[in-house]
Amino acid sequence: MILVTGAGGQVGTELLARAARHGHEAKGLVRADLDISDADAVRAAVKAVNPSLIVNAAAYTAVDKAEEDSDAAYAINRDGPANLAAAAKDAGIPLIHISTDYVFDGSKDGPYLESDPVAPLGIYGASKEAGEEAVRAILAEHVIMRTSWVYAAHGGNFVKTMLRVGKDRDELRVVADQFGAPTSAGDIADAILTIATRIKDGKTDGWGTYHFTAAGRTSWHGFAETIFVRAEKVWGRRPSVAAIPSSEYPTPAKRPTNSVLDCAKILAAFDVPRRPWQDGLDEVLDILLAEE
Repeated sequence: MILVTGAGGQVGTELLARAARHGHEAKGLVRADLDISDADAVRAAVKAVNPSLIVNAAAYTAVDKAEEDSDAAYAINRDGPANLAAAAKDAGIPLIHISTDYVFDGSKDGPYLESDPVAPLGIYGASKEAGEEAVRAILAEHVIMRTSWVYAAHGGNFVKTMLRVGKDRDELRVVADQFGAPTSAGDIADAILTIATRIKDGKTDGWGTYHFTAAGRTSWHGFAETIFVRAEKVWGRRPSVAAIPSSEYPTPAKRPTNSVLDCAKILAAFDVPRRPWQDGLDEVLDILLAEE
């Protein structure tokens, strides 16, 4: 049994939807079921479910809001993983914890390795980095998976925002100097469940920190353009997308310029499936555009 926290989020929803096809049974808890910042509640939940593995997909992800709501960000992103790691240690089970590219400042020229120094630019990234450190300090049997630019057919994300705004506008302005790998929540879930199978089968090649994203890279501008090229087949039109620098779209929290992560380590250790980012986008757009 896999216990999935944050089961109402993008990755959590996909984990529950895909668990059976990977041969796993999963129990999902949403925020209303379990506040992971409450250590006693976490211990009680783990005892009640009695899982063989915990996957923490819960997170405070409001990047800009975190700048003025740091207590809440740290409670969920640092204290929550610490509580889960402690409960996992008591139960003698491993933890897979999802983290983010925002632990880096984006100044590196080239993909980030797991061993590169972290230097978060804002509260969100700092709180997630603190969560990583807490897991490492408490529980040896862990997998920390950093990912980036997550989207799905559900929840709030860039793809859904672009479709909503692009349907009513002739032109949009999108940042073109930030680069990363758009990664569907479904692909992340499949990677996690593949790792879960390796753990269950005793074929784990190493606990620790790993990077996982879809293959390839693009900018937010390039991402938007690709979304609208696909949408045009259904809409019969598409808006033009003007490329702008980050300086023309100021936000309370600064974003990394480079969010590209090197994924060689996780591919070697767990043989997870990884495909071009456009493939995951096609699947999500098929769902979203069919609903229109």
